Order: sequence, then structure tokens, then C-alpha cells
Amino acid sequence: MHFERTGNSLRAQPQGRIDSQTALSFQEQLLNGIDEADRIVIADLANVSYISSAGLRSVLLIAKTLRRRDVAFALCSLSVPIREVFKISGFDKIISIHDSFAAALESLSS
Repeated sequence: MHFERTGNSLRAQPQGRIDSQTALSFQEQLLNGIDEADRIVIADLANVSYISSAGLRSVLLIAKTLRRRDVAFALCSLSVPIREVFKISGFDKIISIHDSFAAALESLSS
């Protein structure tokens, strides 16, 4: 996973598949990459090719953890198939999803 920090925001860029084999590692890497000063975390899923129910569960647990820490969280740059998984599962109603990193950052910053 690649991280990019700007001010108080963190962009996390996982790659590949987030499935039963990788979901826990994805979750741990993302949460461990967050600093106390980070107030905004955006998971940029542009390079994620597949997400399973285990991956969705990890995203939900990340969102809940960050909510408890009072850190804003969003997803961005989902491919059409990944976005469809979030829509079908109803997670698009729970977690903020944006077309681009810039749009997510603007939304969470205001």
C-alpha cells in the first residue's frame, strides 16, 4: 500500500485484490499508516481490481474505527465493477464515495 500525506489528510492507495486472503492485511496496513495528526483519510481504490465481502467488512471496520477517532473517511476512484459491489451491498449509503481524490478531499475538507 502506498501512502501520500498532505497537511492533515492521508491518501491510502491499496493495489490488487482485497479478498479473504488480503483483507486483514489491507485493514491493518491502512490503520497503522494513520498518524494522530491525520483528520482526513481517503482510500483511493483506483488500483484495486477486486473486492470480496471480506474486503467490504474491512472497509466497514476501518470506517467505524476512524469515526470513533473523529477522523473523516471516504473512498475514491472506484472502477465500475467495484462501485457496483458497494452499491449492491448498500455500503455506498454508509461510506462516502467520490469519483476522484480531489472531489473526496474537497468534500471532506468543507
